Amino acid sequence: MKILVVGNLGYVGPVLVEELARKHPEAVIHGYDNAYFSHCLTGVNDLPERYLEQQFFGDSRDITVSMLKQYTAVIQLAAVSNDPMGSRFATVTKEINQDATVSMARKAAEAGVRNFVFASSCSIYGIASGAPRKEGDQIAPMTDYAKSKFGAEAELENISGDMVITSLRFATACGMSPRLRLDLVLNDFVAGALSEGKITVLSDGSPWRPLIDVSDMARAIDWAIQRNADNGGRVLSVNTGSNTRNHQVRDLATAVAEAIPGTTVSINTDAPVDSRSYQVDFDLFASLAPDYQPIKTLSDSIQGLVEGLQRMKFSDTDFRTSSYMRLQVLQSHIDSGRLSESLKWIDQSVKTPERQIA
Repeated sequence: MKILVVGNLGYVGPVLVEELARKHPEAVIHGYDNAYFSHCLTGVNDLPERYLEQQFFGDSRDITVSMLKQYTAVIQLAAVSNDPMGSRFATVTKEINQDATVSMARKAAEAGVRNFVFASSCSIYGIASGAPRKEGDQIAPMTDYAKSKFGAEAELENISGDMVITSLRFATACGMSPRLRLDLVLNDFVAGALSEGKITVLSDGSPWRPLIDVSDMARAIDWAIQRNADNGGRVLSVNTGSNTRNHQVRDLATAVAEAIPGTTVSINTDAPVDSRSYQVDFDLFASLAPDYQPIKTLSDSIQGLVEGLQRMKFSDTDFRTSSYMRLQVLQSHIDSGRLSESLKWIDQSVKTPERQIA
């Protein structure tokens, strides 16, 4: 098996690559990334990319058919990866999250790739009061990020051929990673508790969020790269997470405070209602992938973050303006003249991806 992980130098990629290398020691694993966040290493003494046979550098928008011909499976993680970034770079969000994903999948099908895996998101459900949302329920994406994810899913359904396509509608990511993000709700709460001794909930705490640990995301992707068409259909969109990990935001704050003694919780009870609230039904994923179900509990994810941040001697009370926030990293690249507003590297001496991967 030969695997290409596109977008491997982010939050999920390092954890995924280690998981794949451990589960498939015979596999050849390559990474391909634009390296926006390659320098954002957290709490590690060696490069996560040591698990790769090769690391290629390039923009996901520039991938060609010839670059994909050698692979059994292609995993598409590359994305403008949250709502604030999607709002700041709305046009580019569609280009990368939707257009480049669909183009890559079409080229992968033409190249003879067996499995294509797309990291989608449960955020496509948007406003979703009532029962937990199933895959066939109404979609109501609220943000440019969510719209781009669902747009990609819709177009992937139209790709013909034999390639098995899996869109994993992930719950909100959390947990420790060699390239940690703190612009995620649980990660933010743990960082705030450790650095300031307090958690500030900007909403009234009532919105629902399903969570999935980044290590369990890696397990789900491992399932998807091996999935056969008779297990869910040739093209599948599936909610990916666990029914036990649908949480209200205020309960997440309380759980973190209980795990870190002395932490106070402040909830803005006067805040307007946050319409981005959704519970999700993960029964289909449970039936299709019984051996790849999430194993991390909320307590496990919190403890992993606490241990990882303490190992880093984390104490930055101003972390929301630091390189732990992906939008801050991109803006820093732009302000320094390294990156354009279209999120293209300005230094034209960098080798083209075609040359890199040949």
